[in-house]
Amino acid sequence: MSAGLPWWKGAIIYQIYPRSFMDSNGDGLGDIRGITEKLDYISDLGVDGIWISPIFTSPMKDFGYDVADYRNIDPMFGTLDDFRELLTKAHDFGLKVLIDQVLSHSSDQHPWFKESRRSRDNAKADWFVWAAPNEGKAPNNWLSIFGGSAWEWEPSRQQYYLHNFLASQPDLNFHNPAVRQAHLDNMRFWLELGVDGFRFDVVNMFFHHQSLQDNPLIAAKNSSNPGVPEKNPYAMQRHQFDISQPENLSFLRQIRELLDEFGDTTSVGEIFDDKPLELMAEYTTDDRLHMAYSFDFLQENNSVDYIRNVIERTESIIGGGWPCWAFSNHDVPRVTSRWNEGVASKEFALAAFALLLSLRGTVCIYQGEELGLPEANLQFDELQDPYGIAMWPDIKGRDGCRTPMPWNNAMPNAGFTPTKPWLMIDQDHLPLAVSEQQEKSSTLQKLKIFIRWRNKQPALSDGSISIFKGSGQCMGLVRENHHQKLLVLVNLTMEKQKVDLSELEETHLLTDSGFNGTINANEAILPPYQALFAELD
Repeated sequence: MSAGLPWWKGAIIYQIYPRSFMDSNGDGLGDIRGITEKLDYISDLGVDGIWISPIFTSPMKDFGYDVADYRNIDPMFGTLDDFRELLTKAHDFGLKVLIDQVLSHSSDQHPWFKESRRSRDNAKADWFVWAAPNEGKAPNNWLSIFGGSAWEWEPSRQQYYLHNFLASQPDLNFHNPAVRQAHLDNMRFWLELGVDGFRFDVVNMFFHHQSLQDNPLIAAKNSSNPGVPEKNPYAMQRHQFDISQPENLSFLRQIRELLDEFGDTTSVGEIFDDKPLELMAEYTTDDRLHMAYSFDFLQENNSVDYIRNVIERTESIIGGGWPCWAFSNHDVPRVTSRWNEGVASKEFALAAFALLLSLRGTVCIYQGEELGLPEANLQFDELQDPYGIAMWPDIKGRDGCRTPMPWNNAMPNAGFTPTKPWLMIDQDHLPLAVSEQQEKSSTLQKLKIFIRWRNKQPALSDGSISIFKGSGQCMGLVRENHHQKLLVLVNLTMEKQKVDLSELEETHLLTDSGFNGTINANEAILPPYQALFAELD
C-alpha cells in the first residue's frame, strides 16, 4: 500500500473459514490453534491481515452464523486464551485481525431469545421482531433466504417471530435502542481484546420496516440481487420492506464512532440487496463503514461487458466511499469452477488474481483460492449445509467451497486432520495441496511473486481506475495516481488476444509481474489466461 494511506486501503485480507483451515487437536474440525500454527504460511503470502469467520459460542445450526454468546469462543474452536495467543502472534507477524460480527440475528439458544420468547412482558420481550397473526397466517409475505416464510410461530407468546435465515436464527429488533447498545458493548469487548476490526454479516439487514407491509412481487428473472439464484423463491420479491431501511445509517455511524475510539481499526460490510452498489456507496462515507462488498463478482457472470459495467457503475456512484472486492468466499462456488465454464486451471486462477488485485479497493482472498482449488463435488448424503439440503439439487449449497484446506498430499486427509474431517476432502484437491506447490511454476508461488510485485505499484494501491475501451475480449484498466499511470490487460479466455495500443501514449512493459503478456510495436499480445502491465508516459 502507498505511504500515508490507512493500512486497510488497498490492503489484501485473507479470509479464514476456521472449521476447515487446520485441525490442531485431532477432532476433525479446524480450530484457533490451527490458525495460529499456520500464521507463518499466511504471512508468507504477502497479505496484510486475516478475516476469521465466526468462532463464537453457537449450536452450529448455521455453522457459527447463529450466535449464542457474543463474548465467548465456542469450545470446538478453543478458548479465549487461544484467541489471545492468536492475536499476539498475528500482530508479531504484522498481520491485522478482523473477526465476523453477526448482528442481525442470533441463535434461538441465545439467552436473549430464550427470555424473549417466554412472554410478551419480560425484560427482553421487545428485543426480537414479533408480530401477530394475519387472519390465522403469517403476518406478511416476507421470505427466508433459506426457503419458505420468514415467520415462525411461537406458542408461548401466540405470535410469530421474524427470521431471514433459519427458523433457529431469530431476527433482533434494532428499533429497540437497548439492542443496539448491547451489540456496541459486545463489539467494544473484542476491540479491547485487541482485534483490528470487524466484518459485518448482511450489514443491510439490521432494520425492518415497522409497518410490516408485503414486499412487491416480481419475476425471478427480474431480480437484481446478484447473491440470489433465480431458482430461490427469495428472488421473486423486491425486498422493499424487510431489509435495507434508512434507519440503518444511524447505527452504522454509532459503529464507526466506536471503532474510531480505538484508532487504527477498520470495518467491512457484506451487502445483500437488490441495489448493492448504491448501498455500498451510501454505507462507506466518512462517518459510516470503512468499506463494503457485494455479490456482484460472486455470481456466475464473468463476461468482459459485465465486469466493465460493475466497475463503471461503482466508480460513478462511490464518491468518497471505498469498495472491497472478492471473487470467492465461504458462500459461493469457488471462482475457478464458477467462472471458467467449470474447467479449473492454475492459469485461469492466476489470471483471475491479476484482475482482482488490479481493481480499485481492498481485496479479500478466500482460503484455498491461492492454490487454485476448484469447487468440491459432494453428493447429497455428504452435505452439512442446511441451505444446500433444502434447495438440492438445483442449488447445491455452500459445502463445496467449505471443504478442508489441503496442506500435505502425503498425509491422511491432506494434513488437515488425522481423523475423519467434518466435510470430505475432495480428491481433485490433493494434487493442489500446499506441499505440491513449492515449485516456482505453481499457482501458489506465482501468486506470492505477483502480490509482492503488486504491493510495489503505487497506482494499484490508491490510484483512480478507468476502463480501457479498446481492449476487445480482454479486460482493460488504467490505474493512475500522481506517482504512476498503469495499463492493465487481463485475458480470462482460452484464446490468444491482441489489443491495439496505437491510441495510447508511449508504453513501457513491466516484465517482473510474473505474467507473459507482451507488446510488439503498438500491439499487445496476451496468450490464454495471461495479463500485461505497462507504465504509460
